[in-house]
Amino acid sequence: MTYNAEKIRNIALAGHNGSGKTSLAEALLYNSGIIDRMGKTSDGTTVCDYDAEEIKRGISISTSLASFNYNDLKINLFDTPGLFDFAAEVNEGIRAADTVAITVSAKSGVKVGAKKAYAEAVKQGKSKMFVITKIDDKDANFFNVLTELKTVFGPTVCPVVVPVIKDGEVIAYINLIEMKAYEYDNNGKAVEIDLPTVEISDKYEYRIEGLIAAISEAVAETSDERMEKFFEGEQFTQKELIDGIHDGMNKGIITPVVCSSALTQGGIDMLLKEFELLLPSPAEVYPAEAYDSKEDIIEVKCDASAPSSAFVFKTVADAFVGKMSFIRVMSGSISSNCELINAVTGETEKIGKLYTLCGKKQTEVNSAFAGDIVIASKINANTSETLCSASNVIRFAEIEFMKPCYSMAVKAKAQGDEAKISAGIQRILEEDPTLTYIQDDNTKEQILSGLGEQHLEVTASKLKGKFGVDIALSVPKIAYKETIRKKVKVEGKHKKQSGGHGQYGHVWIEFEPCVSDTLVFEEKVFGGAVPKNFFPAVQKGLEDSVKKGVLAGCPVVGLKAILVDGSYHPVDSSEMAFKTAASIAYKEGLRQADPIMLEPIGELKVTAPDENTGDVMGELNKRRGRVLGMEPVETGSTLIQAEVPVREMHDFAMYLRQTTRGMGSFELDFLRYEQLPANLVAEVIASVNLAE
Repeated sequence: MTYNAEKIRNIALAGHNGSGKTSLAEALLYNSGIIDRMGKTSDGTTVCDYDAEEIKRGISISTSLASFNYNDLKINLFDTPGLFDFAAEVNEGIRAADTVAITVSAKSGVKVGAKKAYAEAVKQGKSKMFVITKIDDKDANFFNVLTELKTVFGPTVCPVVVPVIKDGEVIAYINLIEMKAYEYDNNGKAVEIDLPTVEISDKYEYRIEGLIAAISEAVAETSDERMEKFFEGEQFTQKELIDGIHDGMNKGIITPVVCSSALTQGGIDMLLKEFELLLPSPAEVYPAEAYDSKEDIIEVKCDASAPSSAFVFKTVADAFVGKMSFIRVMSGSISSNCELINAVTGETEKIGKLYTLCGKKQTEVNSAFAGDIVIASKINANTSETLCSASNVIRFAEIEFMKPCYSMAVKAKAQGDEAKISAGIQRILEEDPTLTYIQDDNTKEQILSGLGEQHLEVTASKLKGKFGVDIALSVPKIAYKETIRKKVKVEGKHKKQSGGHGQYGHVWIEFEPCVSDTLVFEEKVFGGAVPKNFFPAVQKGLEDSVKKGVLAGCPVVGLKAILVDGSYHPVDSSEMAFKTAASIAYKEGLRQADPIMLEPIGELKVTAPDENTGDVMGELNKRRGRVLGMEPVETGSTLIQAEVPVREMHDFAMYLRQTTRGMGSFELDFLRYEQLPANLVAEVIASVNLAE
């Protein structure tokens, strides 16, 4: 079946790890009749967590799509991970959705993951709702969590479905729009009951009246007509409440709150109903912005009759199926065997078969219209690229991803697997834009970088499971260098006689500090003491020598060598002899020229909550950093700029995440080299020699 935009709801489930996203998705699929039994995340039997790594670890690692039908609607549900190491997956899921349903545990309350999901939804201009999960838990406290939501996220928070609690147990759920109460039997079926009375609690009626007043006040804010009716003291009808919340969600001024229990199915049917009535369809959300051929910004409405355009928001590299591209149709339609232009590369993409997904179950479809989500296999387009008709070439903005901040060196456990590693990682890089894999020019190590320790561990497991290659991860080497601090003049003489032709090379070279990353060579030889044809040999001997210093064998920088004198033998002198003489002069010269070790210094930009600023600055001081300045960047956050030695920063990502509870972020870029403190020289020399 194909669906018009009005009959589609695109919803991303996001929130803190362990807040019940995957279990909620399972309950929604079960309640809709898509599956006949509920799976469990702990058993690895859920629809959305089907990857081998997810089953093994009991967590969501990637955003999975569950498309299903409900009351003539097509619901495209994205189950996103809660761990911060997999933030790219959350960005992709939210980009494809129109509404972000943020899960908050009734037991543990508002966590960092909920705040980050809310902030990302606001940043991307998506409507939002809160789903308070695990309402059946013996330690759950719905009303405390509701108060916390209002405190953290402001007056837009609007309760819609609330529990009736007696003696610490949920006995019913009230839909405040309908003003009806429901209890659920052992099979999760809802039965309407009379609205509970004051016998439940002496504060019950007062509390419900307050919640109804809060809904009415929120709805009144959505239009002048509703505000006028509110001030006149008239009650809103059920339709007016639904329309008001619906409009308010689309404008971002109302965030409804519902509660549910995936375990007992309590409230799940009402949540599905709210999906249908309250959430904006793709046809109602604000038009997407794109760039035309002149790079001017244009608006693209979700119109099935317009020229075709689609956005690739996610890529999956499967070792057996091949590349799978998750596509949101932005306008017009796409069909199997059609041809579209890749607006980024300019190449023509031949679309083969199209599918919808419910977990790992694929269903082939012939076409999809504006607002819908489909999967195309084996096309060349990558994440964040736009596919469009040749008659109207446009390009949608790329998804913004966090930069990698945690790096490890990669080495094959088995000899000869290096090519396999490179091929496998390149496939994984296609699906994860927050990973990078490069060779460090200084240390010659292969460096894999991501968002955290678990991120890289999962990548290593994927390499082994999907591509059959085993790797070892280790702390990367630091690219130390050496230089000199004073000017010296030294002699280098190579004389050898072993019968027949001998070897003779003799040079005097001045070494002095300079500002250069490579050797600066000059010659000031007078009177032909060293013939010109041997100058290149002297230079080559020095260039080979500067690859290793005299302290720890690290490359030497900031060195100027001036050939000033020497002598030669008309028979025994050769290029090799002068090359060797230059090497001898180099070693002696560096020992006399006050050699020092240099370490790389990075430019650090840390964004941290205001309450953690002091802790972060103190930690940077411990890591020999120099704080250069601070400035507020957004509400409640501060940007700290500093210079800090790279050797002190390997585990900073872990420290910052723990200290800020996941709210902090940072970027570290190489800035320059500085002298290594004297108290660390012996330790560094020992570590470099040990590594070699």
